[in-house]
Amino acid sequence: MFDVVTIGSATMDVFVECEDANIVSVSTKNKKSEFMSYPYGAKVEMTDFDSRVGGGGINTACNFANLGYKTSAIFKIGDDIYSAGILKSFKGSKVDLSNIICDKKISTGFSIILVSFQGDRTVLAHRGANAKIKKSDINFEAIKQAQLLYIAPLNGESTKVLDDLVTFAKENDVTVCFNAGTSSIKKGFNYMKKILENAHIVVLNKEEASMATGIQVRPDTSKEKFSEEPIHPDLKAMFKKLKVRDYQVIVITDGGNGAYAYDGHNYYICPVFDGPVVSTLGAGDAFASTFCGALAKNRIDIGKALMYASVNSSGVVSKFGATQGLMTFEEIENTLMQNPDYKYKIVE
Repeated sequence: MFDVVTIGSATMDVFVECEDANIVSVSTKNKKSEFMSYPYGAKVEMTDFDSRVGGGGINTACNFANLGYKTSAIFKIGDDIYSAGILKSFKGSKVDLSNIICDKKISTGFSIILVSFQGDRTVLAHRGANAKIKKSDINFEAIKQAQLLYIAPLNGESTKVLDDLVTFAKENDVTVCFNAGTSSIKKGFNYMKKILENAHIVVLNKEEASMATGIQVRPDTSKEKFSEEPIHPDLKAMFKKLKVRDYQVIVITDGGNGAYAYDGHNYYICPVFDGPVVSTLGAGDAFASTFCGALAKNRIDIGKALMYASVNSSGVVSKFGATQGLMTFEEIENTLMQNPDYKYKIVE
């Protein structure tokens, strides 16, 4: 019996850093976008290079295990050098791998991560086996006996198992934490609503929340001083649309602006926990899974769970790799004790 079962992707990640990469900003009337660029047709020298194991299924399983939860991971791999590297990375790990799926006919997921001088990244992803999880692949008995089912973003055909997963979990009194991905969001809100109805905790970043709800966050203008409000009214509208059940907690992360949560009564605002940024890869996985794990720990309240999540994700971004900077609960609590001025706010 496990405390947590995670399901999501597993990839071999190759990190490439290059000082010659440019950050190009493009603005329109209602939107500003940034792009990473390289000289076209040139041979560009790498500044640094590394390879690590990653993917939402792996990252969150490692985090839950590191936090002290008995954890089993469900992910799908092929039978190649990348799968061998993934399995080798778990040597000595406390994560149970009895529920992983191996298909020799499919290649293992692989990603190239282009890291900018600002610490942010662009990911070139080959989904491979991650996009081919079928209902028949999943050990539902392991989920039935767990306390929490954590669903990391699923891709491609794997999104077809979402409805079966959340319905089964709810029918068997298993708490569901759903970190929505773009593949499921692109299917439209009516599809998403069926998943949301059976999820207890839902975590998205602001861009995903906007895509899911169809609500854009309007920029500040001279007539409408949104910056003077604790939470932008468009964010509030997103929360109200995403929260389709009374028992749900909805979380929206907003990069350097921090994170917000809504329980139907109050809004919780948590700033980013400051620290060095080497790579942002894995920060979202660390944040979402820590939030879920913290809420389950000794009845920690929503605001404090946001603080725990922010501290742990700050540890991840300080290292080169999606799981290298993960902290234990004790380390998170010690960090918070050393930073007594770091607080969250509640807004009705």
